[in-house]
Amino acid sequence: MDNIRFTDINITGGFWKEKQAMAVNTTAKAVYDRFAETHRFSALECKWKEGEPNRPHIFWDSDVAKWIEGVAYMLEKQELPELEAICDEAIANIINNADENGYFNSHFLVTEQDKRFTFRSHHELYCAGHLIEAAIAYDKATGKGDLLKLMCKYADYIERIFKIEDSAAFRTPGHPELELALVKLYRYTGEKRYLELSKYFIDERGCNDKDKAVLDIFNLLYTQDEIPMRDRETIEGHCVRALYLYAAAVDIAEEYGDKELLAACKRVFDNIEKKRLYITGSVGSTHIGEAFTPDYHLPARTAYTETCAAISLAMFSGRMARLLHEGKYADMVERAIYNGVLSGISMDGRGFFYENPLEIDPDFNSVNPSTVEQERYPITQRVEVFDCSCCPPNMVRFIPSIADYMYSTSGDTLYVHQYMDSVCENFAKLTMKTNYPADGIIHISGHTDMTKIALRIPGWCKHFELNADYTLEKGYAYIDVTGGVDITLKLDMPVMLINPNRRIHDYAGRVAVQRGPVVYCIEGVDNGKDLRAMAIDPKGEFSLGENEFILPNLMTKGFRPAENDELYYDSQEAYEEVALKFIPYYAFANRGESEMQVWVLKK
Repeated sequence: MDNIRFTDINITGGFWKEKQAMAVNTTAKAVYDRFAETHRFSALECKWKEGEPNRPHIFWDSDVAKWIEGVAYMLEKQELPELEAICDEAIANIINNADENGYFNSHFLVTEQDKRFTFRSHHELYCAGHLIEAAIAYDKATGKGDLLKLMCKYADYIERIFKIEDSAAFRTPGHPELELALVKLYRYTGEKRYLELSKYFIDERGCNDKDKAVLDIFNLLYTQDEIPMRDRETIEGHCVRALYLYAAAVDIAEEYGDKELLAACKRVFDNIEKKRLYITGSVGSTHIGEAFTPDYHLPARTAYTETCAAISLAMFSGRMARLLHEGKYADMVERAIYNGVLSGISMDGRGFFYENPLEIDPDFNSVNPSTVEQERYPITQRVEVFDCSCCPPNMVRFIPSIADYMYSTSGDTLYVHQYMDSVCENFAKLTMKTNYPADGIIHISGHTDMTKIALRIPGWCKHFELNADYTLEKGYAYIDVTGGVDITLKLDMPVMLINPNRRIHDYAGRVAVQRGPVVYCIEGVDNGKDLRAMAIDPKGEFSLGENEFILPNLMTKGFRPAENDELYYDSQEAYEEVALKFIPYYAFANRGESEMQVWVLKK
């Protein structure tokens, strides 16, 4: 398969045009300002001395690298001299302070020079992977290849230490990411040793005693080391680590035609989709290890659901969609990007959630958990920076490159995986006009060298219309085309009430509201207090409200228990009818602290 990169696609209007403008005009500079204040950028100068404040952290380099990568994606589309100058200065500091082997790590170069590649859990290779991705993106965008040259040298050094000499204290990255970066480096430079090194790390995962002996505080499950990757049946451990790793595994399976590895990726995906996925496209049910938990354990109020986990799920699923051409994989991308990813950033582009719960009650979230129950509750309002700020720069790079998920080709077929108002300019010269996901009408016109176009029919869509003959296979409608393209797809987009599996005990007697790919929620700012006690009529009608948060709000009839000061009272007590207002889940917590609920009682 061949992916059509976002650089060949211009988002011209609609939902993602607004989000990309936000990322360029606000988010990139806002994240830089917080990172500058917290000394992430000055750490690259490697001037810190023992006893001074602001000791460089083990993962700061990855924060800066993702930011540079994101700005590079913006620079491919427009001139941004202020942001480019910041990148140039940061890159100069990296180059000037790297050692003779190309090694750069602002923590180890100034704090533990003799401990290099000793602590598997200390993110050295994770930071290296993000620096490699930044170097590739910056070279593509600007033609300034100095960082890329350095990172190739660094990758050569990693190959020598880990593969040739086997002289490091461990054998594979503690936090996967380098694996997928090495595949990118191979595809960009043509140097196959980088691909082979990535495969080496994949093959060694869970297979050697060296890694298992240096787990530090982490267990085998947490780091995906308890079994070889090809033997895996379920997804386990730290969500982001696992999904970055399996994103790389898809790349390796594709490059080497590795059916056994691809089969493991399929099993892992199915385990997520069928038993460990939040309806918002988020994963990770506990703060303990930021991890997956047993099947059907999907608590709403204490959901960890890290923003980066939703992003990494989209990365993994997008690769599966492009390789296997099954709609369920692109459906997963769509569920993640419109819900669990975008909830991680405020509507003004300045504030961020690390965790994205499906229920908030400030009266409980704000108490000392030890006085109520042994739980940990997420924060109720987005903040501008975290001590562990992996999520904000991940948004800086994800939103500008969102069109990467739109198209791919295989053989004589052009696959359309996602729908965005856009113009594609390469061998396929196509214009897509749509208000999606505000409505389900998509018009595609233009020219392509392919003889077939395959349009994804989302799994949530029960009825659709096409103005062309088609055959439906694995979630895609295949249409014969000969040069000229003039296709209109109409997807019915009614409001749907979604039932949970009966094994998800937390949601018993409740439903979630979804329209198209977008999950909705209720907030106290619109609907008053005690949302968890409110109920919805499953046969009630919905109406579309104003576009307060880009997409329409939803209105319907609801019921609230009548006010009663008694702690317990007769069950015959009446409900009062109320108007319930639902907003897109991604927009919660943008109007002050408030209760929030995704799963609502049925009356």
